[in-house]
Amino acid sequence: MEYDTFGADVAEALGVLLRREMRVQVYGELTRDVAEGVDEVSYPVISGLARRGRCTAAELAGDVGLDRSVVSRRATALQNAGLLTRAPDPRDSRGTLLMLTPKGQEAVRTMRDRLAQLIGEHLSEWPPEEVAVFVKIFRHFVECGLFTQRDNS
Repeated sequence: MEYDTFGADVAEALGVLLRREMRVQVYGELTRDVAEGVDEVSYPVISGLARRGRCTAAELAGDVGLDRSVVSRRATALQNAGLLTRAPDPRDSRGTLLMLTPKGQEAVRTMRDRLAQLIGEHLSEWPPEEVAVFVKIFRHFVECGLFTQRDNS
């Protein structure tokens, strides 16, 4: 089998999904009318914080691929909207931890529900047996391969 060809096909498809324009389009759809302060620009911060949990802006920046100063500015806008709060970092007296408020957690739940609905609507056009195979293979691809987090210590 030509696994290099398959790899190239998957890489091309991932390239389309991960393009900035595509992400902004999807983020815009997910954040529309969710809560004041949530938009396609703040989406990576609030979503990343929900995934990671309490952390510093620098830690979150590494997770979401943004500069720490960008994360801090977006976190301030989310804080002003009541979606996240800051607390002293017990590990470093100079630092602060970011954490979602209940209002922020609800906004994330709404966006995750929207994403599941959008994906479900798209998949509803496929035969159910193909959807089942796709989900199984895609989950395996994500959990057992290149995208698994490795401990580099």
